[in-house]
Amino acid sequence: MIQTKEARQHRPILRRRKELHLPDDIMFQIVERLPVKSLLRFRCVCKSWKSYINDPKFISTRYINNHDDDDGYVIHMEKNVNFNSPGKSEVCTVACDRTFESISELRIPFSFESGVAFFVGSCNGLLCLWNLDADLCLWNPSIRKFKRLPSCTDLKPHRRVTLGFAYDSQINDYKVVRIWFDYHKPVIKVYTLSLDSWEIVELGIPWSPNVVYYQINSDMPSPVSGNLHWMLIRIERRGEGQGMRKTRMILSFDVNSEKFNELPLPDVERGSFKEQKCLTSFKGKLALSILGEQPHGTSISIWVMREYGVHESWNKLCVVSAENTVFVVSDKILTRSIGFTKDGPLLIQKNYKKTKRSRLKNKYVLIDPETLHEKAISIKGENVLAMYSYMENLALLDGANVESY
Repeated sequence: MIQTKEARQHRPILRRRKELHLPDDIMFQIVERLPVKSLLRFRCVCKSWKSYINDPKFISTRYINNHDDDDGYVIHMEKNVNFNSPGKSEVCTVACDRTFESISELRIPFSFESGVAFFVGSCNGLLCLWNLDADLCLWNPSIRKFKRLPSCTDLKPHRRVTLGFAYDSQINDYKVVRIWFDYHKPVIKVYTLSLDSWEIVELGIPWSPNVVYYQINSDMPSPVSGNLHWMLIRIERRGEGQGMRKTRMILSFDVNSEKFNELPLPDVERGSFKEQKCLTSFKGKLALSILGEQPHGTSISIWVMREYGVHESWNKLCVVSAENTVFVVSDKILTRSIGFTKDGPLLIQKNYKKTKRSRLKNKYVLIDPETLHEKAISIKGENVLAMYSYMENLALLDGANVESY
């Protein structure tokens, strides 16, 4: 009788639970906002859930609903690499949250024969890395998967290459842009993840045959307004007896249309004999940082293009002074602007001396561009190469040649 009574007491509860059925659209709206680790587990609930979570449309929708809730930044740290021991040197990254107070290390799960890896960029939690032998990998740490990209057979190892990594919002796909020069003429190929192949793309911009020297600054970590950007310096012959002409411009690449364009730089007077110009982004807008040597340290001028593609919209945001810092030692830049965080503060690396005889010391600070208030943060390592925004995502969940670890 006791068991029968207990059974009766539980029956209504079971019945009520069955009646609590959520419509599919509401249930899937809840699922779209779940963490990636939960979604990976829920794929085991049933075949329909697995099919739904694996669907590229779901992955894209989840990104759109959660792209403002990024988890922080991936900071690539420079490690001591032994080039004489290929494949044995491991490269680490340091993952930080937005406050830079919680820091943890991520071990790169694959290796390159050269023993060193460099970051190309980050999009929606998918990281792109490459090495000196022109090998490329896509890596999603949140789902512990990576993919080695097919090689460009017509590209010789160690040739000077410029790369870019971006997301094509029109076709919900990821692309890698590779630029190298063959006898001073640009050769461009674009890799598309869904096709798993490279295609040749024309520059589409007049390229003078008189160019004798070029230099591409590829320090731009992320796309702005759907475009990748590089600083391009060209030196070309003017004509017989007229010497050389040096031109500097911004080379942009529209990820959706795969078209190149030229963008103007701000009209800035050269204030220092030793200075460096780097492209960056500030709150979703194209920006330019100019580091210059001053009598008592280093200055960093920040310019922002308020309206994309309009020359007149360049505006000087601020000038940051770093006193007692060293700008250049033996042509190596030691004080540098690493990039803006999503909320606006600028992360810079300071190398300074308390006295002329003291050794160089290294620290990292966040500077508010409006108040110029500085906040020291604790990042280990001798040199930060770059900073990339990071978020959990399901990109690279399935596909050809995707490896798990």
